[in-house]
Amino acid sequence: MQVKTKAVYEEVIDFIPGGTTPESVIAFQLSDTAKERLQDLIDGTKTEGLSAEERKELEMFLVLEHIMTLAKAKARIQIQSKSE
Repeated sequence: MQVKTKAVYEEVIDFIPGGTTPESVIAFQLSDTAKERLQDLIDGTKTEGLSAEERKELEMFLVLEHIMTLAKAKARIQIQSKSE
């Protein structure tokens, strides 16, 4: 029996309203549980396939991962500009 876990992208969404600093954005990492879930989704695309719900979860994560990558880049620029 599979335990229902929080969608992997929800960790990113939960992080944002907690208030951020450039440093906290750069330091943000998914939990080990979320990383395992993400790996299961990726593996599922290569083997048995994903359900529609799982596909949606993976697609949402990929969008948010792109946003976080851009946010981390911008945070690094902000930190660098403050130190100049």
